[in-house]
Formats: sequence, C-alpha cells, structure tokens
Amino acid sequence: MADAVVVGSGPNGLAAAVILARAGLGVEVYEASDAIGGGCRTAEVTLPGFHHDLCAGAHPMAVASPFFRAFDLKAHGVELLAPQVSYAHPLDGGRAGLAWQDLEHTVDGLGRDGRSWQRLFGPLVRKWEDLVGLIMSDLRHPPLDPTGLLRIDPGIELRLLRRIAEQATPLWNMRFREDLAPAMLTGISAHAIRPPRSFPGAGVAMLLGTLAHVRGWPVPRGGSQAIIDALADDLKTHGGRIITGHRVDSLDDFADVRAVLLDTAPAELQRIATLPARYSFALNRFRYGGAACKVDFALSGPVPWEAHGCERAGTLHLVGSREEAVAAEKAVAAGKLAERPFVLAIQPGVVDSTRAPQGQATLYTYCHVPNGSTEDMTEAITAQVERFAPGFRDLILATNVRTAARMPAHNANYIGGDISAGAMTLRQTIFRPAPRWNPYSTPLPGVYLCSSATPPGPGVHGMNGYYAARHALRKEFGVLTDPLELLTDHWRI
Repeated sequence: MADAVVVGSGPNGLAAAVILARAGLGVEVYEASDAIGGGCRTAEVTLPGFHHDLCAGAHPMAVASPFFRAFDLKAHGVELLAPQVSYAHPLDGGRAGLAWQDLEHTVDGLGRDGRSWQRLFGPLVRKWEDLVGLIMSDLRHPPLDPTGLLRIDPGIELRLLRRIAEQATPLWNMRFREDLAPAMLTGISAHAIRPPRSFPGAGVAMLLGTLAHVRGWPVPRGGSQAIIDALADDLKTHGGRIITGHRVDSLDDFADVRAVLLDTAPAELQRIATLPARYSFALNRFRYGGAACKVDFALSGPVPWEAHGCERAGTLHLVGSREEAVAAEKAVAAGKLAERPFVLAIQPGVVDSTRAPQGQATLYTYCHVPNGSTEDMTEAITAQVERFAPGFRDLILATNVRTAARMPAHNANYIGGDISAGAMTLRQTIFRPAPRWNPYSTPLPGVYLCSSATPPGPGVHGMNGYYAARHALRKEFGVLTDPLELLTDHWRI
C-alpha cells in the first residue's frame, strides 16, 4: 500500500511526488489522461515530425525555480536552450523591441528609453535570486533555513514594490519617452491574462522581465515533455509508480493512505470529496479568469518577420502598441473577443532543430479570449502574425486548434480555458484558493492541494508541489528537513 498518493501528473504533482519518494515513502501518481504531463506535454498534433508543446512552451520560471535548481534538470538529461533574444515585441513599420539575454544589449536598442530600462531592471537583475525567492515564496512562512533571511537584500522588497506600483498605476508611462519600451513591458504584463495596468500584471512583468536578462526564456530540446519525463524517471528510480488512464472520482478510494496531494483545480477537489460547508463556500468564491485559444502551426519554413532581430527571438508578443495591448486585454476582461487579440508566439526552432523536419518549422501560438469561449481564433491569430510577418500565410502546411471551451478536455485544471488555474487578481494572488494560513492543507485529514491554484501561482516551476510536499512531510510523517535537501542528498526516513 502506498504511503502517499498524488492525483495529477503535471509539473507540480510530479515535483511533490519526487520529493515524497526521495524521502523514502511509497508514492503512487494517478493521471486521468493516457499521457503524463498536464500542461507540460509535447505531441505531434499537426503533421508527422512536427513536435508541438500543448501548453507550456518557454520556461523562464523553470531555470529560476529553487525546486528545479536543486533537482538539476541538466543532470537529468534536460537540455534547456536559451535564444539570444528572450522575447521580441514587433510594432508596425518593421520595428521591434528586443529583450536580449544581455541587459546592456537590450538597453542599447531602446534609444532614449534605454537608460530608463536599465534603471528599471538593473537592480532586479543584480539581485535576481532574492527576487525569485520573494515571488516564488508561499507568501506566508519564513524559509525552513532561517539563515536564508540573512542573505536576502533587505531592499529587494522595496525595489520590487516601487516598480510594481509604478507599472500598475497611471504613473506607468512616467519614465518613458518612446513607444518600444512601454510596449515590451505591456506584452509581458499580459501573461497574467489581466488588464496590463494591474498589480498582478505588473508583478508578472517584473519577474519575467528580470529573468529575460538573467538566464533567458529557454525551451527544452525536444519539447516541454522532456521536463516531465525527467521528473517521472526520477520518481520511478526512487520506487514511485505512475498509473495513467485512471480518473479519480472519490477520495474514499484512498481512505487508508496517510497523505493525498491533489494537483487539481479547486473545482475538481469539490467533485471528488465531501467538504465542510465553510471551506466549500470559500472554494465557490474562487474565480477563474480569462482564457486562451491555442493554435499550433506546421510551417514549410521559418516565419518571415519584417522587423530585424525577431528571427532570433524564442518568444514574441504580437499585439502592437501599449494602447492596443490594453484595449485587447480590457475586451477579454469584459467578456468580449478582441478584434486584434494579444497573441503569444513561440518559435522553438530558433534554437532547437528537433521540432520539425529539416528546413521546416513549428510555431506555437495562443491568444487571449473570454473564459469558456467556443470561438476558433485561427484566423485572428494568423492575421496578427501576418501583420508582422508578411508572407506567413503562404508557409502554413497544417494547423491544430484548441478553443478555450475544449481546454478542459485536455487538462481538467483549465476551467473554461483558464491556463492560469484561477484568475490572477490581487486577492487571488495572495489568497489562492481560499483565505487560509496554510493554503495547501484542506479540512480533510491528510489531504493537500498542490496545483497552480495555490501559491505561488501558475508556471512550470514546481514550487506549489514543493510547498505542499513540505507540509505533508512535516505534519503526516514528522519530517522536518527542507525537501530541497532531498533532491541532492541520499537522505531517507
């Protein structure tokens, strides 16, 4: 019999499972799909030989995450390839803002706003590990190693809050004189699928913008599935089991298991468990946000970007000016389709030749749409790419589309197509999924949540699984050791 069960095999579920297995526990992972990975899968969904990431594509959070840095993806055979340009933001007229991995190179390309960009990101880049430690915390507890507090720059919180406050208020244009730099910031703010001038959006911009100039926004060779496969292999090496094609319909099936960790949305917890009325009421207040319509393209060649430098970028934000990005995201927030939507595009072939047959290419795209939208946005996305890459249409060999309404069929955590597993409002950034001192525990004995619906929120970083596993080990098994030590030592119960 297993000591611990994990439901869901996304990055957080597998991170938790790896930690528990390395602690010497018998661990079983149950996955409803026939394939593991959740939002971090890779498959041939257009034509043979074209490998597409089904949700997560670029991974700045993975290279920064304390969990993955301790796990050491490279040592587990995962090759993270960082493009020279982390992200690009083209504008009409053949111009583009380029966020090079090298901060100084980025500054040189931003004209009169270069010095402002340096002042905005320079201090955060120099203290990026402190920034990551702050944003990827559980926002409640000190580290298990109290000496870690002594190593954190006490000014990092103030620097971060000042920058978030600036970019989340009418002051956000104060430091800029031209249009490229503010457009670039708005593009990364839009990753939160919120109106860009918001506190969560500004926080996302500060984190992702900083990481762009530290270790870049890499893609794994062969696809995001490589990260999942590395975690799964490590789990099996330490005695864990993964059962696919098994949909869990009741927690009663695990009545004799000491710890159950759920890499699921709160709605799934409510489906499979009988919860106290007060906690269930709190989960009913949890809101799901704007959604994504995903379109994958198989192409006969690389995208013919008009603006110089875009051909070197791994990720591109296709929406135009800051004003256009604001209008597009406000439309989604109001439950409407944007005429010119925000499109996030990833071209992994810039650094990874394994994604498509020789001379051909894949293009990953999604655009933001209202939650539950049934609209096929292939044409709107194609038009936005064509806008900045004339001749793109002529390269299309095949497409595969997943509307927001179809997203839950691929991943039950994406309610209505919300790939953030919960709206990134200010309240839900702090109180995910309910206002509790321990957001991972539930009122049910031994049952924990470890999905992106818990702090620190969405992204392929494994930290939700790390925190949930830490609490389960301490409370259910009396293990006080920091779980990160389990990833580097041969320590066992």
